[in-house]
Amino acid sequence: MRSTLPRLCLGALTCLLLGAFAAQADDAVTTHALSLFGEPKYDAAFTHFEYANPAAPKGGTVRLSADRTFDTLNPFTLKGIAGAGAALIYDSLTYGTEDEPFSQYGLLAETITVGPDNGWVEYTIRRDARWHDGVPITPADVVWTFNTLMTQGHPFYAKYYNDVTDVQETGPRKVRFAFSPGVNRELALIVGEFDVLPKHYWEGREFAATTLEPPLGSGPYRFGVVDPGRSIVYERVPDYWGRDLAVNMGRHNFDRIRYDYYRDANVMIEALKAGEYDFRAENIAKEWATAYDIEAVDEGLLVRRTVDHELPTGMQGYVFNVRRKVFQNRTLRQALAFAFDFEWTNRTLFYGQYDRTESYFSNSELASRGEPSPDELALLEPHRADLPTALFEGAYQAPGTDGSGNNRANLRIAQRMLNEAGYRVDGQSLVDPDGEPVAFEILLGTPAFERITSPFVNSLERLGVRATIRIVDRAQYENRLREFDYDMMVMARGQSFSPGNEQRDFWTSAAANTPGSGNYPGIADPIVDELVDAVIRAPDRTAQVSATRALDRVLLHGHYVIPHWHISKFRLIYWNRFGIPPVAPRYGLGFPSTWWYDADLASQDGMPAE
Repeated sequence: MRSTLPRLCLGALTCLLLGAFAAQADDAVTTHALSLFGEPKYDAAFTHFEYANPAAPKGGTVRLSADRTFDTLNPFTLKGIAGAGAALIYDSLTYGTEDEPFSQYGLLAETITVGPDNGWVEYTIRRDARWHDGVPITPADVVWTFNTLMTQGHPFYAKYYNDVTDVQETGPRKVRFAFSPGVNRELALIVGEFDVLPKHYWEGREFAATTLEPPLGSGPYRFGVVDPGRSIVYERVPDYWGRDLAVNMGRHNFDRIRYDYYRDANVMIEALKAGEYDFRAENIAKEWATAYDIEAVDEGLLVRRTVDHELPTGMQGYVFNVRRKVFQNRTLRQALAFAFDFEWTNRTLFYGQYDRTESYFSNSELASRGEPSPDELALLEPHRADLPTALFEGAYQAPGTDGSGNNRANLRIAQRMLNEAGYRVDGQSLVDPDGEPVAFEILLGTPAFERITSPFVNSLERLGVRATIRIVDRAQYENRLREFDYDMMVMARGQSFSPGNEQRDFWTSAAANTPGSGNYPGIADPIVDELVDAVIRAPDRTAQVSATRALDRVLLHGHYVIPHWHISKFRLIYWNRFGIPPVAPRYGLGFPSTWWYDADLASQDGMPAE
């Protein structure tokens, strides 16, 4: 939901600047913005973000692609598959920038007041804030939205905002969130992130149901033509109430944003090359290397470029569902990782574009490294008897090969580990200590992963493991993930610069059996629960880094995932019909928010103009 978290006055610990104001720990602080890392970059008098061009022209259409289908325009519940871009019609209390690790600036909120000891935060809503029907946005809308999301929304909200104890209207334009006692530094920022919904619209409607009726919003766009399951058009609101705010200057430049749905990645790529849509962030290495050797790229009409970024890349990998009996043995999970040959996969299938992932917080200072520091040991030592010895001896290393495709040495290691754990080969099948065959299904939501997974399956077969691949459509895939109905699947878990409350949804015992949670492995470990709490309640950045590294070590040495790979670049392919600000944000792409339609460039590509 966000890129990182706030720095607030924390009891007697420290006195930090918040926006343009300083205060002692026993004072409330009122400001235009909050940041975890000292002062926000932009003061109260700023006119626009550096990565936005306030002179950018408005107009034109940007055409984008989406995957397979949708069946609801409500993205806030567990039911259905939400249409792409469905949150474009809403505003939140605050807006997070793309050129700071984590700062939040007032959007619906004119001011933000943080109470003593970070015990509450109060937002003052702007007088001019309006829904698209002209009705003012009020604190009652904020209170209703929060309570509805907590009780009827996606389960993520209840875990993310677990430490919010109360929300209430405190004045004609004021709404206050109260927090449970204890240090939870991010709360004052993250409670400003959720999209505020119109109470008067939803009264009399069933919030939790799927719907294709375009709902009422307040944001820079409203729904245009909706073709169920096929396309969605968003239209810029010309009299949008917030168009002249500093946080919006140079943003929301396209008159229309259109999403067209395609059945698979190959069809999407061919449609892009044919000019059926305008922009693609390519996440398939083979396609990036081979699919765009065409005349339009040579002529500069279709732009192919990479953009470096400084975002944490998190963890992607084959995740074991430890709710399944077959995967409840940690040694088995560790051994099966030796069957995946990343180096050969990277060289042969990915054209050497990736680095191996060896942390749940890769590409950031939060990733564990070397031996545990004294601060990490203070968190880990009380549990030494219940943790693997290797965790204390150095950083996690994924099994590696020479990339030749000959993985026999690693398979011998795996076989030895399995034998020592009581597994044996019976005929052609590996069986567990109870004599049950080790067999499982790998659930995939896209055919693109089949060519990567098939060699892995072949390697598992050499160990006597019978693994099968199951590719399902998007609707079935989403439903099976929500119900944890899989043996193994591919998890892509992004992370922020400053992890916090969302970690409850990812790893804790409470989330393990909550349908729709992000705890895909099914981890139910009190040590992990304790470390997640330490991350959330870290009193400063140093403690947060140490707690996160300790959590990273425990997750890695739990062997819940066979790690994949990561890249710290955006791979972009787009038709050369856009204006792009000269300053790029460090922690994002700025597309489509800050780009704009350039009619002169568009006239040169021979494609239909908008």
